[in-house]
Amino acid sequence: MRPYFLLSLLPAVATAQERPNVIVILADDLGYGDMSCYGAQRVQTPCVDALAESGIRFTNAHAIASTSTPSRYSLLTGEYAWRKPGTDVAAGDAGMIIRPEQFTMADAFKSAGYATGAIGKWHLGLGDKSGEQDWNAPLSASLGDLGFDYHYIMAATADRVPCVFIENGMVANYDATSPIEVSYKRNFEGEPTGAKNPELLYNLKHSHGHDMSIVNGIGRIGFMKGGGKALWKDENIADSIAQHAINFICNNREKPFFLYLATNDIHVPRFPHDRFRGKNAMGLRGDAIAQFDWTVGRVTRTLDSLGIRENTLIILSSDNGPVVDDGYDDKAEDLLGSHKPAGPYRGMKYSAFEGGSIVPCIVNWKGHVEAGQTSDALISQIDWLTSLAKLTGTRIPRGAAPDSEDHISTLLGYDRADRDYVIEFAANHTLSIRDKRWKYITPNNGSKMITWGPKIETGNDPEPQLYDMTAAYESDNQACNYPDIVERLKKQLEAEKTKTPQGK
Repeated sequence: MRPYFLLSLLPAVATAQERPNVIVILADDLGYGDMSCYGAQRVQTPCVDALAESGIRFTNAHAIASTSTPSRYSLLTGEYAWRKPGTDVAAGDAGMIIRPEQFTMADAFKSAGYATGAIGKWHLGLGDKSGEQDWNAPLSASLGDLGFDYHYIMAATADRVPCVFIENGMVANYDATSPIEVSYKRNFEGEPTGAKNPELLYNLKHSHGHDMSIVNGIGRIGFMKGGGKALWKDENIADSIAQHAINFICNNREKPFFLYLATNDIHVPRFPHDRFRGKNAMGLRGDAIAQFDWTVGRVTRTLDSLGIRENTLIILSSDNGPVVDDGYDDKAEDLLGSHKPAGPYRGMKYSAFEGGSIVPCIVNWKGHVEAGQTSDALISQIDWLTSLAKLTGTRIPRGAAPDSEDHISTLLGYDRADRDYVIEFAANHTLSIRDKRWKYITPNNGSKMITWGPKIETGNDPEPQLYDMTAAYESDNQACNYPDIVERLKKQLEAEKTKTPQGK
């Protein structure tokens, strides 16, 4: 096995053969317990399982937040989203949240001579200012300004308008006969909505919210007019994302490349292709997990067929914890049965409890990472930027990636060194901090349950919460019994909140 530190010391002129390709596969709303290699019984994920069997499966990996936008912001910038205002769940017409002057993971790879691509869900804003994009022309700011040579992305999420793909800063397959208008303030005259025209919801009805503009027989968040041939069909989203990923890999097979592949499948609205429909006892959510597994299989088979699998590092994870009913009447709650999307953990997406941010994480690099490993090392996605920069020998500019640490040795399985602690950020901005054993959740006076739809515990409590994570997960508050532990973790969190991040 080639030691990682040899790669990290490569000179800037190193050849393509000396630099591994890197693919980050980031699933959307995929829970810790949603795949068979993590114990799921009611759904099978053979392609993901094969990655785990020939690589490392982490059991204590953490997203930075329990919702999408802040989690992705932090992963790509190495900065905690709670340090920057405006990183809450973004509307589809949000301006670009990562600014061009910020150093990103894509910049790190690009400076090391990599071709860089982003394909799939974005949800970090486009254009210079919110609500002022002209979707009928090249956008004033896009991923090309953030270090990506190529991108084919969804502006936000599948349940938000605009329901079109953006390719290199412009609407893909643009239809000049049907110009696009988008608003998150008011509907366009004469346009139907899910609230007023439920008879037009022929593909999927909403359970809560998602009753604004109708695209492809499904209600969305926000209002949209036009689009014509550019509008996506939900059942084809996975195929389109997978094919563009394969095209990017094939086009760059002769040089080192970095691909940020952000799938959509498990996020609502769940509307998988007919090939997967009716194949799983859990209905559309189970079918969507199977569709995600198929995408993973297409990528790995492409790498094998091109003969570049052994020179490609794959990191597979999720942006946050799972959610079952997130606004559409897809029977996910009714058909869940014994399946536990968050595995043994309490809470789900949005929550301060562990199920909101503990995520599956698999690292695979044939010939370089020992197969069949399971690691309980405490790791965080906040460290991926600096760790991967170390792998490629990239120097990070002073002040960039301020919260990201180098843990490449742990990520590649050469040791099992834990991060000192990880910080978690709930949807209502509640912060938590946990080390290998203890988790502290800051007091919050909010509701115990989400009030606007999903049946999820928030983790809110007016009293400090301390949980022993080696015992029954977050079921017995130990704050009164261990005030010294509470004080230590509280001070560590306060120090993080008040520090001025320094450069590398």
